[in-house]
This record gives sequence, structure tokens and C-alpha cells, in this order.
Amino acid sequence: MLFLDGVGIGKADPSINPFFRARLPTIRSLFQGELPSLRRRRLAGTNATLIPLDATLGVGGPPQSGTGQTALFTGINGAKVIGKHFGPHPYSTLKPILEERNIFRQLLNVGRRPCFANAFPQKFFDYVEQKRRPLSVTTLSCLMSGVRLRSVEDLALSNAVSADITNAGWPGLGHSGIEQIQPEEAGRRLVRLGREHDFVLFEYWKTDHAGHSRNIEEAVNALECFDTMLAGIIETIDVRETLLLITSDHGNIEDMSTKMHTRNAVPLILYGHAHAEFARAIQARRKKPTCDLTDITPTIMQVLAGD
Repeated sequence: MLFLDGVGIGKADPSINPFFRARLPTIRSLFQGELPSLRRRRLAGTNATLIPLDATLGVGGPPQSGTGQTALFTGINGAKVIGKHFGPHPYSTLKPILEERNIFRQLLNVGRRPCFANAFPQKFFDYVEQKRRPLSVTTLSCLMSGVRLRSVEDLALSNAVSADITNAGWPGLGHSGIEQIQPEEAGRRLVRLGREHDFVLFEYWKTDHAGHSRNIEEAVNALECFDTMLAGIIETIDVRETLLLITSDHGNIEDMSTKMHTRNAVPLILYGHAHAEFARAIQARRKKPTCDLTDITPTIMQVLAGD
């Protein structure tokens, strides 16, 4: 599962939507050259399906990461629980829900092997030890579940992937010995981790950062780097056995006319094994055709654990 922070489905307008300005041959190849837009929010290809997910969760205002990621990674509508969207970190009253219902905990409870593929620098672990910073939904979920957070040593051994994909930022984090890699290699690493685990999550935050910056060049670079990593995945993944999910928590980068989050739907791209069946399973959870962020974790559990 590739989690892209801050990616919605927007207008097919290259002046504000970097998806229609960037070179994205890998994503386009999944859907015969097309990209999702407000006019075409559903796409289908030979090995891929794309459906929109509602990120508003029935609550007014712009969606935020804390509540959106809670919904995505637990199946519980965090925004409705607290009566508002909140972020970037989870609201305090959502932490018990995260501890009990996060996807890592649920998978461990049924004997599955989950993995959070991101590597973290030593500074992060120092902050955690000193309780000097709030944690994101994903990192907090791992710590609550006993899922190991990967370190610079894992990254050096090719057993983790940098949040920036290429390792370019690690010298600035105090780890000058980490060599930069090509995005395709990061994708191949994720596939290798997938062969050793039942569920692998990788989190990419540069999309949300670029959206807030309103820097179209930064946004294009972030998307093109991701697309190249995706090429490494597509080249090595076995579509007969593995399903790739790509989704987000809220819109942002698709509308560079504002630095605020949007209320646009977010894409769910399914590629590989039983992609159409997974899409149907998500939609079967609803009496109406619109699915939302709370449908992802329960459907993953249905597939992996027979829930």
C-alpha cells in the first residue's frame, strides 16, 4: 500500500493541477494514457482499477490528516467521532481508537505479518524517547502495536525506503553515509519487502508539502519521482499474487491555486491481483456508489483475514 499525503482528484487543468503538467508515464500506462479528473473520476485498465473515495467523511470544512488517516487506517470515522476535521496529528480522544483498531494491530491479531517500510533517522527516535514531538497516525499506530519502526541501519541494508524515495535528504539529517538511489530501486525494495510480509505500507509526504508550498515545480518533481518509483514496482511485482493499493487522506496538490486542503475525492488505485474484485468488495460495503476512507482497512482485513 502506497499512501500519498494530500492527493485528490482535481480539474484537468495544467495551470493548477500538476498531474496534468508532470510526466507520469507509469500512472498513465495503467489506464491507457488517462489520468483521473473531476470529469472522469473512475478509470479501468487491464490490470488496474481506479475509484474515488470521499475524504470529507460527512463533516464540514477541509479534511485534515489526523482524522483522515485515522479513518483510512482504522475504518473508524475519526472526524465524526470528534465532530470536526483535525490534523496533522491525531486528536487525543482518537488515540484509544488507534490503539485498538489500527491496521497493524488488526493484522497482527489474525497472525499476519505487517511492515511499515519507511526509514526514520536517529533524530526521530531521540524525539520519541524525549517525547518532544507529536506523532503521526502511522508512526503512533506502529508504536502502539509493536510493529518495528525502521532505522538508518535498515536503510543502509536496503531493508527500508526513505520518505523522500531517493535518500537525498539523509545527509541533512546527520547521516552522510547513506548513498542516494534511483527511484526505481526504491520501488524494487518495496516489492522485496512485500515478498517477506503480508502487508507493506509506504508513506510519501512530499505531495502534501508541495501542495502547501504552491510551488508548481516542486509539485511536478514530487509526482515524477513517485511515478518513477512506481515504475520499479510495476517492473518487479507479480500481478498473479500481489495487489498494490495507492490512495490518500485528503486533497491538496491537485489544486495549486490554494495552499489549503480541498474537499475533493481522493483516488484509490488498485493494481495487480484481484484488483477488480477488491474494488467490488469496497463498493459492496455501501448502499450507494460513493465509498470513503473508512472502507479501506475493513476491506483489506476481509481479503487478508476473511473478516
